[in-house]
Amino acid sequence: MNHGRPSLGLSTAALVTCALMAIASCAYAQDIEPRVYSNAPVGVNFLMVGYGYTRGGLSFDPALPVTNVSLETKSALLTYTRVLDLWDKSGKIDFLVPYTFLSGSADFAGEPVTRVVNGFGDPLFRASVNLYGAPALTLKEFANYRQNWIIGASLLLSTPSGQYDKSRLVNLGANRWSVRPEMGISKAVGAWTLEFTAGATLFSANRDFYRGTTPLQDPIYSSESHVIYNFKRGIWASLDGTYFAGGRSTLDGIRGDNLQPNWRTGGTLAVPIDTHNSLKLYASRGVAARTGDNFDLIGIVWQYRRWGGGL
Repeated sequence: MNHGRPSLGLSTAALVTCALMAIASCAYAQDIEPRVYSNAPVGVNFLMVGYGYTRGGLSFDPALPVTNVSLETKSALLTYTRVLDLWDKSGKIDFLVPYTFLSGSADFAGEPVTRVVNGFGDPLFRASVNLYGAPALTLKEFANYRQNWIIGASLLLSTPSGQYDKSRLVNLGANRWSVRPEMGISKAVGAWTLEFTAGATLFSANRDFYRGTTPLQDPIYSSESHVIYNFKRGIWASLDGTYFAGGRSTLDGIRGDNLQPNWRTGGTLAVPIDTHNSLKLYASRGVAARTGDNFDLIGIVWQYRRWGGGL
């Protein structure tokens, strides 16, 4: 590859978020993750190792002459979660570190270019609290807990510490801060659980972007719905969907025509292996994507859970 030419990349954190926290760029709001606001015993820890594969396109700012984008990513990630007692309400902290192998091609100003890169993406940190319906409980108390309504809130933060090279068009790291406040509601009806969340992702400026330009991006507003069925022995499955809009970009004062009213749907299946281990399978795809953010995603997560909290 000629390093004097423009090259192609993608924000890894955005793809990994979409896979697990399905959750830093225009794909940031595409994460599809059920049971974010479920309850668990205080002091319990979860360690998750996952793998996600994506294939498809991602739109670029119309101010940049990038077309015919085709990307393939293979992402590994490590996530740690701990359940907390926050003023007698149950809460959680989550920390995720992604590592991605990316290959892709596109046309830049009419000339074909390729990009192959691997490295760490931007880490993600989330703090959440269940404001109603999910009190902080010990392991013994939790045995008698039955969900009805849960109302929760969370704050998801992406930090600009992933791999970044300003001579590249796009990198594995976004080189900017992102924050997403979110509210969620969950209702249990027999073996079913219905969930809905709504949030907004806000972005700082990347002041060290390609060719000395400074892109800005409006907030992305997102909503997410899940219909979950709880089988016996801890198995559960979910039908998932997300809608997001907004995110119009400005490049050196030039307003882009790239509002993002996009839809994604997917599914999740979680299967316990034993007391401490479980597997989660997930998949999603774009249904309607005005800006071309239409890619397929599949993945698997191994979760080691339930140490601490008296276990």
